[in-house]
Amino acid sequence: MTETDELRATRDAYDAMAEQYAELISGMWKDRPFDLAMFSAFAQLVAGRGPVADLGCGPGHLTKHLSTLGLDAFGIDLSTKMIEIARAAYPDLRFEVGSMTALELDDSALSGVFAHYSTIHTPPARLPLVFAEIHRVLAPGGYLHLAFLADRDASELGYPYDHKIALAYRWSPDRISALLGEIGFSEVARLLEEPAADAKRPYPGAHLIAVRN
Repeated sequence: MTETDELRATRDAYDAMAEQYAELISGMWKDRPFDLAMFSAFAQLVAGRGPVADLGCGPGHLTKHLSTLGLDAFGIDLSTKMIEIARAAYPDLRFEVGSMTALELDDSALSGVFAHYSTIHTPPARLPLVFAEIHRVLAPGGYLHLAFLADRDASELGYPYDHKIALAYRWSPDRISALLGEIGFSEVARLLEEPAADAKRPYPGAHLIAVRN
């Protein structure tokens, strides 16, 4: 794996904060009904069709959730420390160190790719590379689930925002969908959730599900 300065900075930042981050987000998703609904929809689309990769799996909590929904799920993360935490917490599941820009997976190996807030640290210019790599490892008819903080301004693909660990970007859902279309995906579902009233999430949250053509 060729490591860019951006990848190295993101990996080092998450390695340094791995334990605190894992504790912070361990149960955060459980009281988010819209997230849970989209997770369930994705699981119904890919269940029984083959393995599913949770890219940017962090401490593995959502990889485990996907497995409880009946998926043959495994996790990949850039951070070695995150993978160590995930393996310790969920020894029944498979976790690997890797990068979304160069996945060590065969062509068409997966029925699904789950990327929950894991593309947010990718510089906009490199996002087509990530989506092309996801397209490569998905079988035709396989599904991609993306979640990210959204920006309704579609004049640019991404907008930087203040993330507590590493430089991150909000994405325009329309521009993301168009980029996926250029690479060989078709959007099949979208959910846009308004910002949280308690300001813990000051921007809209977006989920996109797309199928590989």
